[in-house]
Amino acid sequence: MREPAASTIDLSREASDLRIATFRLARRMRTQRAVDSMSDGQFAVLAALFVHGPHTLGELADRERVSAPAMNRTVNCLQDSGYLTRSADENDGRKVVIALTDEGRAVVDETARRRDAWVEEALADLSAAERTTLAQAAEIMQRMVAR
Repeated sequence: MREPAASTIDLSREASDLRIATFRLARRMRTQRAVDSMSDGQFAVLAALFVHGPHTLGELADRERVSAPAMNRTVNCLQDSGYLTRSADENDGRKVVIALTDEGRAVVDETARRRDAWVEEALADLSAAERTTLAQAAEIMQRMVAR
């Protein structure tokens, strides 16, 4: 029986270490939010609308990779909380367009501000060389997710 090459073991270990560190960092940043009771899925919908503009329910469901009924429940909750609106599509009255309210935009803005502040505080504890390494890693990670 042949042993795996050392480079394969190293790559596997590196992949696992990166996955775990990325997950832990993301989980820690997700705790920095403007509305504590809002789920990650709910915030993701607000953020998608903030970045990409109004969507139909189906477009949101596709973007977030959930079923239309699941997205409908999320949208209903966010609408009940005053974070988004539904209106008839100007070009096709059968479609409903979902858009952020000013309150929804404020939640996204404040959450982004809190998350940026947390990262800035964490970066302040690092050396200049470590910050440079992380800046390079951020560029590399952006390329990875763009594949």
